[in-house]
Amino acid sequence: QVQLVESGGGLVQAGGSLRLSCAASGRTFSTYAMGWFRQASGKEREFVGAIRWSEGSTYYAASVKGRFTISRDNAKNTVYLQMNNLKPEDTAIYYCASDLKTNGVGYDYWGQGTQVTVSS
Repeated sequence: QVQLVESGGGLVQAGGSLRLSCAASGRTFSTYAMGWFRQASGKEREFVGAIRWSEGSTYYAASVKGRFTISRDNAKNTVYLQMNNLKPEDTAIYYCASDLKTNGVGYDYWGQGTQVTVSS
């Protein structure tokens, strides 16, 4: 079992920055990757980015590439989403998710989400 807790959301003006954190606990030894997703009001959930846990390789959705950066702290079992040059269209609830090696394709555990609101 893995528990994920997001934090760091809030209200920020366009052009500003926020750093989201996702702290993992439980069976984190089996983590293959951790990802960030977001869901805006009235829209479907979309992929933001992910990081391979062992070596730290990252990949991003085109909509955030160049503005968002994912990093990890292995000692703290925490993944971060640094968001720069935020735009109103980035407003959404942001979720982190864990992909375990033992459970096949797809994300296995999800956090509760943290609200990010970008005002113009």
